[in-house]
Amino acid sequence: MAYSSNNSGGGTPMADINVTPLVDVMLVLLIIFMITAPLMAHKVQIKLPEANLDLTPTDPGRPITLAIKENGDIFWNDEPITAIMLESQLALEAQKKPQPRIDIRADRTTRYRVVQEVVKTAKNVGIAKVGFVATPDR
Repeated sequence: MAYSSNNSGGGTPMADINVTPLVDVMLVLLIIFMITAPLMAHKVQIKLPEANLDLTPTDPGRPITLAIKENGDIFWNDEPITAIMLESQLALEAQKKPQPRIDIRADRTTRYRVVQEVVKTAKNVGIAKVGFVATPDR
C-alpha cells in the first residue's frame, strides 16, 4: 500500500490508485495478442474425404473368423484347424476375387506370439484385410 510523502498527511494512506503496474501488464498483454493473432488466423488446408452414397456393399462376402484359444488352438469359423491347414485355407481365400475379410478373435490370456504367427501367415499368403474382433467386458 502506498503512503503519501507530503508533510501535511503525516503518513496516511493514499486514496489514489497506482495505474503504472496496470499499464505495464496491459501493454505486455497487448504485445502478446498482437504477435499471436496473425498465427491464429493462419489457415491449414485439409482435404477431407468425399461422402459416398453408394449403398452397394464393397465386401459382399462373409468374413472369415479365426478364433485363437489360450492354449494355441485355432478355429476357422468355429471349426478346429491346424496351422498347416490354416496356411493352405488362407492361400485359397487369398486367390478369390474379392478377398474375404479375416477377423481374428483371441482370448484375453492368449499369448501375443500365437496371434502374431496367424497374422504373419495371413500376410505371407496375400490376405489384404485382417481385422481384430474384441468383445466388450460384461
